[in-house]
Amino acid sequence: MKTIIKPQILALLSLILFISLFAFMNSCKAPEEIAGKSGAQLWGENCVRCHNAPSPAIYSDAQWEVVGEHMRYKANLTDQEVKKVVEFLKSAN
Repeated sequence: MKTIIKPQILALLSLILFISLFAFMNSCKAPEEIAGKSGAQLWGENCVRCHNAPSPAIYSDAQWEVVGEHMRYKANLTDQEVKKVVEFLKSAN
């Protein structure tokens, strides 16, 4: 049995792909926006979205590195954001 993709289905799939790519690209934060913010600002904006922000003294510098790597994926943070937040937390503990 041969499957034939109709032009309408192909056009619809192309449109869905285009919209998905457009939405993904527009959801990315501009590097300038991140560069202008301090680690404290990023910490306040991102950590409290999901939970109470912990005291910087609760973990050691090495532990904050691990937390930063974990939260990079859970909170969908960029490398630059994680670096700034972890530097802030290390300086505050």
